[in-house]
Amino acid sequence: MSLSTKYDPSEAESKWYQFWMENKLFSSQVDYNKEPYTVVIPPPNVTGVLHMGHMLNNTLQDVLVRKARMEGKNACWVPGTDHASIATETKVVAMLKERGIDKKSITREEFLSYAWEWKEKYGGIILEQLKKLGASCDWDRTKFTMDEDLSKAVISVFVDLHKKGKIYRGIRMVNWDPQGKTALSDDEVIFKEINSKLYYINYKIEGSEDHLTIATTRPETIMADVAICINPNDPRFTHLKGKKALIPLINRAIPIIEDEYVDVEFGTGCLKVTPAHDLNDYELGLKHKLESIDILNDDGTLNEKAQILVGEDRFVARKKIAKKLEEVGQLDKVEDYKSNVGHSERTDAVIEPKLSLQWFLKMDELTKPALKAVMEDVIQLYPPKFKNMYRAWMENVRDWCISRQLWWGHRIPAYYLPNGEFVVAGSLEEAVEMANQQYGENYNASDLRQEDDVLDTWFSSWLWPISVFDSEVFTTGEQNEDLKYYYPTNDLVTAPEILFFWVARMIIAGYEYTGEKPFKNVYLTGIVRDKLGRKMSKSLGNSPDPLDLIKIYGADGVRTGMLFSSPAGNDLPFDEKLVEQGRNFSNKIWNAFRLVKGWEVDSSILENNNKAAFQWFESRLNQAITEIEDHFSKFRISDALMATYKLVWDDFCSWYLEMIKPAYQQPADLETYEKTIEFFESILKLLHPFMPFITEELWHQIKGRDVKDALIVSAWPKAGDFNKELIDKAAVVFDVVSQIRNTRASKGISPKESFDLTINTKQPELYQEFEAIIKKLANISDVSFGEKVENALSFVVKSDEFFIPMGNQIDVEQEKENLQKELDYTKGFLKSVSKKLSNERFVNNAPAQVVEVEKKKEADAVAKIKALEESLAKLG
Repeated sequence: MSLSTKYDPSEAESKWYQFWMENKLFSSQVDYNKEPYTVVIPPPNVTGVLHMGHMLNNTLQDVLVRKARMEGKNACWVPGTDHASIATETKVVAMLKERGIDKKSITREEFLSYAWEWKEKYGGIILEQLKKLGASCDWDRTKFTMDEDLSKAVISVFVDLHKKGKIYRGIRMVNWDPQGKTALSDDEVIFKEINSKLYYINYKIEGSEDHLTIATTRPETIMADVAICINPNDPRFTHLKGKKALIPLINRAIPIIEDEYVDVEFGTGCLKVTPAHDLNDYELGLKHKLESIDILNDDGTLNEKAQILVGEDRFVARKKIAKKLEEVGQLDKVEDYKSNVGHSERTDAVIEPKLSLQWFLKMDELTKPALKAVMEDVIQLYPPKFKNMYRAWMENVRDWCISRQLWWGHRIPAYYLPNGEFVVAGSLEEAVEMANQQYGENYNASDLRQEDDVLDTWFSSWLWPISVFDSEVFTTGEQNEDLKYYYPTNDLVTAPEILFFWVARMIIAGYEYTGEKPFKNVYLTGIVRDKLGRKMSKSLGNSPDPLDLIKIYGADGVRTGMLFSSPAGNDLPFDEKLVEQGRNFSNKIWNAFRLVKGWEVDSSILENNNKAAFQWFESRLNQAITEIEDHFSKFRISDALMATYKLVWDDFCSWYLEMIKPAYQQPADLETYEKTIEFFESILKLLHPFMPFITEELWHQIKGRDVKDALIVSAWPKAGDFNKELIDKAAVVFDVVSQIRNTRASKGISPKESFDLTINTKQPELYQEFEAIIKKLANISDVSFGEKVENALSFVVKSDEFFIPMGNQIDVEQEKENLQKELDYTKGFLKSVSKKLSNERFVNNAPAQVVEVEKKKEADAVAKIKALEESLAKLG
């Protein structure tokens, strides 16, 4: 079969993805004869399209899943999407606005019909895009968090937790999103440092000419003040104890109270207390039994309680209040000020602390098994540095505000009765029956009104690893076969920013409803950033379109480019050159195969000089497989790719193929061809999880194969024994060859011109063993051993000196200069290695293998310095 000169990714990608799908090679069914390997996708928002973070996350998942499948495990990767209450409702409201429809003018049912229309039209886009990446999900198992069975599970869990006394309804200070007009949990608030102003406002003291000055970033809330607080130990304000201050502009009198909470160093040493609009003030208000005056509407405008500027937006009001204060002489000064301000994770609106009647989940007891599981490594986080963050959050967790003032989502199953009470039940029918039992009445369905609020989106996705396999378990308590077999899942790949939003909560739900962990390992990826270190986002315009990248560089190129610099938990500084490098790697593999397939093979040739090459590469291959397995076991996926890359590019393409390729226009012997194809097949297997398309293409180019022999289901290579001594010897020989090639290049000697090589060494057997390879790769006519050669260029490898005869062409002074440069460099290198080895912390904490490598570098450098000094001495 003839191979085109250039690899065409688009043709291979469409062909092989269709092949995998048609033959159900991603599908998984319960099979107790096989070990399950289960991954659930972090469900992207149904509103979403593929971005660079998704690319990284899903490439990592696919690598793990494809490798497990090749290891003979029953790999099951469950895809799906999240209904994303806030984001989706925002999209639907915008769609309605374009059609001239105001959400307020339609019923909830009408709105939901539009929302489902939107979901059906746009909701599957991101999953289709993941197929372009090569994601080998079991698409028959695709789930949506508002599927009927998953929705039933969410309602069952709410009812159960309420029955257990863990869910309650109450007025609490919450994070309010004025744009989304809904409460948010603490985890949905992103703090950003912004440039703001610190306003110094003079409050008159009632019944005197005196005043005190308060520093605040929010002058628009002064109308909600209920007290001024001073520190009882601050002598500056002793004379004000027991007095009252007047709120500027509205002249309402408020008490001056005392509390050591006040920081005497901050601002002016006293503060205004506004319980309805600040969490700390709220706590202070409870302690001192102060009233709360909420002056803001749900949309962030001032209400009637503000008395002035009613209807104005809070930020407009801030400027107008400052101007009014200045006009009446009560604005002392304004300073520039940087402050951390909470923003809605979904709408980016500035959060308002707001007293609100909401539904909450008690977290103190629920979190204990989940904290223990991670702290004791029953569930392992990679990298483990995130354990401290996890512990800090879990030990200081607050009750979870689970209600949202939206229509799109799981409606809270609480039903209000005419008497003002409520019941919580799985359905309206159950609620009617429960109400009648509890209150001895004869209510019917029309007497009950269901809660308008929906549940926080995370309240459905925290059940994800369980509900995608068995939605009934929350009601029946009995596990179906899927859950028994696939749960707990193996590896979760996700971003650190949802460690608390989602990961911790899934662990909590796992222990609460199965008594077991939901997954064994959590691989936390980094954030994809641009060259300036900024997080890639559409709003900044600094993120390429992943699908455009795939069109240009091929999916395999993009996958490898993303992974080249993405160690777990560390941010990925994305550079398109990495993706280009990925494409170049595809071309290198393609051309290596073309070279081998282009050989004429003569089965009558019975002898070859390639035994040393076979032995070396087999050892190097087994060593690489051992390294790759070690990297995978530690979730160093980027390192596993780099080890594979070096094996293919350097060892196979640059050295092995050069060693064994037949002379120009000469045939290859059958043994060399078959051995090389055997090695190439092993390489394709190692590459397949990273580069599924080109590897499957070449696998079938080698010979005709049917479905059961496809690469995707072939056996993952097992590491055999390897000869470390042989590998180290070969590394020395390759160094020698490289030095000879460099000498040719620097001296203008043609690669076609052969010459003799003399070696001054105490280990001639090493070079005799590889003599045929040195001669072939460096175009050497003869290798001999001696102490010195007159009129020759020399170089040093390890402690051995090599001489290339130059007749009378040698420039002694130039040669001395070159040797001195190399000597200076080697001494500098030795100094840095010795410094590392003299560091007790490094020697005691680094793995023994790493320390041994450094010691060997030190010994080699010492030997090389000695040889270079001797060479310089000979030149006089």
